[in-house]
Amino acid sequence: MFDQFTIVTDPVGDSVALSAIFAVLPLVTLFVLLGVLRMKAWLAGLISLAVALVVAVAVYSMPAGQALLSATEGAAFGFFPILWIVINAIWVYNLTVESGHFDVLRRSFERVSPDMRVQAIIIAFCFGALLEALAGFGTPVAITVVMLMALGFRPIHAASVALLANTAPVAFGALATPIVTLASVTGGANDDARLTVDTLGAMVGRQTPILAVVVPLMLVALVDGRRGVRQTWPAAVVAGVSFGLAQFVAANYISVPLTDIVAALVSAAAVVLLVRVWSAGRPRSWRWSYR
Repeated sequence: MFDQFTIVTDPVGDSVALSAIFAVLPLVTLFVLLGVLRMKAWLAGLISLAVALVVAVAVYSMPAGQALLSATEGAAFGFFPILWIVINAIWVYNLTVESGHFDVLRRSFERVSPDMRVQAIIIAFCFGALLEALAGFGTPVAITVVMLMALGFRPIHAASVALLANTAPVAFGALATPIVTLASVTGGANDDARLTVDTLGAMVGRQTPILAVVVPLMLVALVDGRRGVRQTWPAAVVAGVSFGLAQFVAANYISVPLTDIVAALVSAAAVVLLVRVWSAGRPRSWRWSYR
């Protein structure tokens, strides 16, 4: 049996700032290896893991055995449920493509509105948020990018739109896995009984709605610049406000894991109802500007 290890937050010179410089080294290593040296992801991950183990043992005085156990536990947590969710989500996506139901889904979005800017809101923001709620971990971006490309967006432009749209729901992604992880980590390091999934989720649910209101407006600006904001702001505002309100209500009064599911469905329904009575103006040449 191992002795209990107590985390010391300022092991370097009794300074949190200096200690944080060492704590961030594994993350910096990963970014440099991936972004600067263009190293393969699995190799960059292993090297960053080695750096993290050295920092834990040499700087934070963590016993080597417990550091290795922590690494294996992290790997297991990365596979179950994170990687397992992604594998199943991709399998379902491939199944829908092979069976032809993916094209049916895409045509359904087209029938909601012929305007590609509104389609971007519905697909990247609303549908992407639903995928984030159910699967998370990159799945919504991967799937919505393909859908946007099928509608006529360039690959890089589609990826930018999908990544921007994913900023609003990501905190509650994969049935609130980030909140659950936060509660597990903080609850293990602090005896405060308030550090629970419900409490932390409620607090996050009071912050993310502010971001949710802004993201759809930024989304249409990315798609079509100032003209997009000027012509489609009603759809963007309805999507953002309804999503933010639903996030707040669900996180505080319904269920933290179901927050993004509720918000995505409410937002999609609100936009669909809006386009039934409203349509954005669009120059004839607009559709060709993003081919």
